Amino acid sequence: MKIVIQRVTKASVTIEGEKVANIKTGLLILLGIVNEGSQDDIKWLTNKVVNLRIFGDENGVMNRSVKDVEGDIIVVSQFTLHASTKKGNRPSYIKAAKPDVAIPLYESFVKQIEVDLGKRVQTGQFGADMKVELLNDGPVTIIIDSKNRE
Repeated sequence: MKIVIQRVTKASVTIEGEKVANIKTGLLILLGIVNEGSQDDIKWLTNKVVNLRIFGDENGVMNRSVKDVEGDIIVVSQFTLHASTKKGNRPSYIKAAKPDVAIPLYESFVKQIEVDLGKRVQTGQFGADMKVELLNDGPVTIIIDSKNRE
């Protein structure tokens, strides 16, 4: 599983003209799921996300987590994170999990991050054409792959 974490001062998701998620200070997480994704990957990633110290403390040093600042989170599924561009100019998404595998893992990720964060997490809609808006704070953008736990 692969995630892109963006520290935001605001973010939202709109589907067919309706805003379905809207936060202020917090994280926008783009989640790409592969067939090999597991509950172990989910627990490791969600723990990493809620405890990642990427928010400024009283001295402006990135020393506080989203949990510490009582920030919010939006999780958006994004199969294109697993695009392969080795051949030609049209990306291949063969590594991305199909919906029958991806949806249960996506839902499990959202539930686990809610447990770890201690509050409700907002989401997009799996498989929908979403318009995602954000104001990246910093900018701070971090990519984490559960298969590369360095």
